Amino acid sequence: MLLSDLQTKDIVNLVDGKKIGIIVDAEIDRSGKLTNFVVQKRKFLFFSGGRNLIGWKYIDKIGKDVILVNVKG
Repeated sequence: MLLSDLQTKDIVNLVDGKKIGIIVDAEIDRSGKLTNFVVQKRKFLFFSGGRNLIGWKYIDKIGKDVILVNVKG
């Protein structure tokens, strides 16, 4: 799967069922492991609410249309 494939999916938090935003970039460590996704937060109809990092360890499931994450807080 390519990063561009992931960027078309909404990210939904399993804790509260809310859409968080979309992936705009990814962080990779020096050894080549994916560590974090950079997520553009959704603010009303636009994606201008700032950015978050979501660690790979919080990804629960990558589906056809959505990425489910388990992030508290």
